[in-house]
Amino acid sequence: MANQLCYNINVTSANEFWQSDTVFEFHLSYLGGQIALILFLNRLFYYVLKPLRQPHFVAEILVGFLLSRDLLGSHHLIEKVFPENGVLTEEAIANIGIAFYVFLTGIEVNPNAILQARKKATCIAIAGVIIPMVTGSAIFGLYQLSSKASAASSSQEDNTFKAYIIWALAISATGFSVLARVLADLKLLYTGLGRAALSAALITGLYNWFMFLILIPFVMNGSSGIYSVLSTLAFLVVCFCVIRPLLVRFIDRQTEQESIEPQHLMCVVAGLILCTHITDTLGSHYVVGAFVFGLIIPHGKFADYIIDNLDYFGASILAPVFFVLCGMRIDFSNLKTQWFLSLVTILLLFTLKVFSTTVAALFFGMPTRNSMGLGLLMNTKGVLSVIILNIALDGKILSSSSYTLMMSAILLMTIVVSPIINYAYKPRKMFAQYKLRTVQKLRTNVELRLQACVHNTRQTMGMARIFEAFHSTKLSPLHVFALYLVEVTGHATSLVLAHMEDSSSHLRFQNQTESQAEFEKISNTFDAFAEETDATKVETHTAFSNYSTIHEDVLNLAEERQTCLILLPFHQHSTADGSLETTNVAHRDININILNDAPCSVGILVDRGLGTFSKGNMHILMVFIGGPDDQEALAVAWRMARHSGVKLSVVRILLFDEAAEVDTSDRAESHGLLSATMDNEQQKDLDDDYVSSFRLMAVNNNDSITYFEKYAHNSEDISAILTELDKNQYDLYIVGRGKGRNLLALSKLLEWSDYPELGAVGDILSSDTFGSRSSVLVLQQYGSGVGYGTSIQYADNMNLDKDDPDENLGVYTDNRDKV
Repeated sequence: MANQLCYNINVTSANEFWQSDTVFEFHLSYLGGQIALILFLNRLFYYVLKPLRQPHFVAEILVGFLLSRDLLGSHHLIEKVFPENGVLTEEAIANIGIAFYVFLTGIEVNPNAILQARKKATCIAIAGVIIPMVTGSAIFGLYQLSSKASAASSSQEDNTFKAYIIWALAISATGFSVLARVLADLKLLYTGLGRAALSAALITGLYNWFMFLILIPFVMNGSSGIYSVLSTLAFLVVCFCVIRPLLVRFIDRQTEQESIEPQHLMCVVAGLILCTHITDTLGSHYVVGAFVFGLIIPHGKFADYIIDNLDYFGASILAPVFFVLCGMRIDFSNLKTQWFLSLVTILLLFTLKVFSTTVAALFFGMPTRNSMGLGLLMNTKGVLSVIILNIALDGKILSSSSYTLMMSAILLMTIVVSPIINYAYKPRKMFAQYKLRTVQKLRTNVELRLQACVHNTRQTMGMARIFEAFHSTKLSPLHVFALYLVEVTGHATSLVLAHMEDSSSHLRFQNQTESQAEFEKISNTFDAFAEETDATKVETHTAFSNYSTIHEDVLNLAEERQTCLILLPFHQHSTADGSLETTNVAHRDININILNDAPCSVGILVDRGLGTFSKGNMHILMVFIGGPDDQEALAVAWRMARHSGVKLSVVRILLFDEAAEVDTSDRAESHGLLSATMDNEQQKDLDDDYVSSFRLMAVNNNDSITYFEKYAHNSEDISAILTELDKNQYDLYIVGRGKGRNLLALSKLLEWSDYPELGAVGDILSSDTFGSRSSVLVLQQYGSGVGYGTSIQYADNMNLDKDDPDENLGVYTDNRDKV
């Protein structure tokens, strides 16, 4: 039985509240100190748990448990900070905070997603709700029977009908917003497993809220709950059919006029308070009103404005007070006499959602490993489960021991998800290895898969011209995975949802956020390119993440899609006078991180207006010096030469004397397996063989391809040759980065380079001092850089659905011929 507290409050006059109990001296001063302590401990616990990638609410509940009277063993210490006669003030702030938290969660959710969901995701979600509800109630019944003889059992649970409902709802819920953050932290958000989990969790979350709306009124009001349910449903109809259209019209008008002002935010807060009051008056819980009000706010600039301004105050300052108070109500002393029964019950509750989701996923043909991962992810709990348990404890439906048992189960379910997934389902471990990681190893009759990253619309035309130059045919189709990279600057989950739902297609243009409008333009540009030929397919996605870790999303998607080339934009763009101007210095860090760990070959495009040249015609010069990167660059140029509008010139710079000396200084790097096992002469033999093959098969059979040689005796000769070649005004240079060659002349050039990620030759061609107006494509072959080495494995004959990559969890099929 929970402790019953009585408060002795001195009131001078019943009508003069501000004269009661020294409001300013006691309540406000204590409240400020309590919030400060809570926030400090929250951040401390969050950073302690950060290696385990735990959600914020887990740290907040654990802080509450740390501050509980039973854990500290002394009522005097905790009484100094959390006096019993101040609990009403704390709970009032906690309720306001959780209302803001649920409101922001409602904004993140698109109710149309449940109507547009695929049958597979819907069935998995339903199985993950219904089965845990039924079996969870059965486990509660067994727990009640087993604990009847225990002195710790409470008579208030003898009438277990309401308790059955509480157990069923709490155990079946999935914390969608919490799961989204977990997936983002684990860098699984853009994998097949992440998309499947997020889709199923969204549907499950909406079902959970609907069940909450239907069943909780009966828990709170008994048989009269039917009137609360009907009146609340009527309120929902009014909100969606009357209020939402008016809101959409008003927000569209204000957004079009760019007149979103702070007073509009105050109106939103007033609407939130009004909706919570209405649902509370109707006999439902007040958070229903907060969630529904969030649902009717249309996605777009106005929604992002609300999130940016209310997230920190509501979700980061006030809401933690609620979770901390929940943790303070945990009392393990009541479970001491039946700890074994409690442990068994917690383990059984833990397996319900995992088992039901896994079975459903297996039924639809998902691999066993991915099905289990999906079941584990769907076991993530969130705010709804915590709210349900607090309703039960406040209404004396659950005893303190049952509350502690259920809260422990919820914490366990959520805590173990991130460590297990991070260990067993790390993206690089999930994806089957594949051999065709380079363009050089790719046969001409095999689909070419490229991943192109862009940061803005300016970069799309140059990328599209590169796609066009590859000249896709039915025999050798082109599959492009375009990735629009957006830095997270606000509420992470709302950005995640914008990607997952592709909500930009459902918004009027004036109500789109800047990133949504940019994504639409980028997508339209690439779609227009794809429509020009039946042999080209383009998929455009958005990656929202912090710039310090967004490269992991790029690498994971490239690994999953089994691309053989990642195309990146240079961090500088061309100005009107032809010089290069920095777009964002952080873009350079992204490129370097991708070069270091790429699972395939990488190309960096220095675009000097490549997309403005006449369509279908391009004059390319490929500069070949030697090494695996140059071989990859020649392979790319050779493939582009198949296009009827491309004229290719290949110049091989032969090195003699000083220029041919091998760099044996301490600054020379280890460049992978090739450089570790072959000396410079052996590498030169490989270069000779590949160039000879190119001349025999390409130059002699195609009038649009020319080949010539230049001789260099020192590093100055290389610069002079490039200056002479630039007089021909080529549209595009294709060069290798040079990671596979240890030549003293190139090492000297690199010492003067501004951007080593372009290599010695690429840096010269791209520098403003060189004076070229030509674009430059710098290639790094997989295996010549750091990170992956040259290990090659096969991934053939995998029985997955190639036409539906979203359904493939972690592996993409490609029954290719081995080279």
